[in-house]
Amino acid sequence: MLIINFILGLLPIIWLVIALCGLKWPGYKAALGALIIAAVEALTYFGFSMSDTLTSVLEGFAFAMWPIVIVIIAAVFTYNLSLRTGSIDMIKKLLTSVSADKRVLVLLIGWSFGGFMEAMAGFGTAVAIPASMLWVLDFDPILACLVCLVANSTPTPFGSIAIPTVTLATNLGLENNLIAFATSCALSVLIILTPFVMVYILGKSTKGKGSAFKGIVPVVLVSGLSFLIPEMVVSYFVGAELAGVAASVISLVCTILASMKFTNPDAIPDEYRLEVKKGSPLKVGKTLQALSPFILIFVVLLLTSNLVPPIHDALSSFATSVKISTYKNASMTTFTWINTPGVLIILCAIVGGFIQKAKVSEMVAVFIATLKQMMFTILTMLFILATARVMQYSGMIAAVAALFSVFGPVYPFFAPMLGALGTFVTGSGTSSSALFGSVQMSTAASIGANKYWLAAANSLGVATGKMMAPQSIAIGLVAVDEAGRDGELLKKVLPYAALFIIISALVCFFGQYVWAIFGIA
Repeated sequence: MLIINFILGLLPIIWLVIALCGLKWPGYKAALGALIIAAVEALTYFGFSMSDTLTSVLEGFAFAMWPIVIVIIAAVFTYNLSLRTGSIDMIKKLLTSVSADKRVLVLLIGWSFGGFMEAMAGFGTAVAIPASMLWVLDFDPILACLVCLVANSTPTPFGSIAIPTVTLATNLGLENNLIAFATSCALSVLIILTPFVMVYILGKSTKGKGSAFKGIVPVVLVSGLSFLIPEMVVSYFVGAELAGVAASVISLVCTILASMKFTNPDAIPDEYRLEVKKGSPLKVGKTLQALSPFILIFVVLLLTSNLVPPIHDALSSFATSVKISTYKNASMTTFTWINTPGVLIILCAIVGGFIQKAKVSEMVAVFIATLKQMMFTILTMLFILATARVMQYSGMIAAVAALFSVFGPVYPFFAPMLGALGTFVTGSGTSSSALFGSVQMSTAASIGANKYWLAAANSLGVATGKMMAPQSIAIGLVAVDEAGRDGELLKKVLPYAALFIIISALVCFFGQYVWAIFGIA
């Protein structure tokens, strides 16, 4: 019965993979199929009532629209408006003035800047904006999405001012700084590895005969270490909220400095050299004007975050909480009307548009075009999040989790897989933490494992799940105007996700003994 429940609980996910990779269906069709399967199973096998099923679907729709879809719209609107005003060309010139080496640019934009966007905003911005920037720099659109999906994996537990980790700590009654430190320790191997994987992916896509790492290994290593060390230090001494912000900013600075010290602009291999048109020197005023939306996004997201409680709390008070699902244990759905990344990014884009001399009519036209461009992506988000709610409330996810708990002492090996599953289904590290955090804790108690380490194992899985989540894939594709190629991109990302989950399993299993030696918690 346990096996049957596991298979039936996992069936909507199995269908998603088959539909996307095997049948090559577009994301919205595959996600609709998953929703139908989940609803039928909920009604027939898992004993869910019709009213509970329908209202859970509505709750999923509501959560998808706010805050997730609004963030995607905001990110793509910002890019499209910058494209309309011509500021993207200025940004491209600025980025290539740092380095004309595509490998360095992948690290700066996909890894460091992407990590910053995840730490500040999350909800897809860390894939959409860096991918669109790489695309503007003449990277292949699928390649741009792929490297940004891989890059966005390890920063996710500390995304949106560490909401996934804070949720884990709050729900489980754990010390904020200790669970944050355990998470950064668990992620350490993957954080160092990720920049190397990104450069490898870039090298694999070229026709060059030499190694992709020729002359750049020190830069790649610095990029990873300068992300990891600040994250570990800040998480332990300050807490989760600032860890991702500090890590990404320091990594950005250190990667730039390392590229200046260890690379020779005249020795860049031809296959990695970005063709840069020579023109007039950059002017400070024009550069700031072009960057204005992104500078505003940085400042506004920082000022409205948990790091500035007076502003954050005042704006967060403009919120409405309602119980949409009729399921007795359903959570409240909260609509934060102002202090949500999507709204703030749209406002920054509009102000930036005025700074760039865009007319109101132009901005309206760009916004309408953005909505049309994203129509199928919005449908994908609605269906995916509705599927997640039905699976959660009907007991499907609990049925999947039940099988993992029978592994006893070897359970830590499988613990990250549970976290990955939660993020794959929901596209959210926070949701995975909420869904499976208690499972990790109860299992830790039953097998005598360290509760902090197994809670961190869930976050370790979150990193891999985020990389291959249909939601993340759809967001990346719409940002580079390639909506509908979900299956193709999923096929490309799966090998790297498999590598990450294997490493995560080994790190979690053997790392528990190292963690026990230090006896931190």
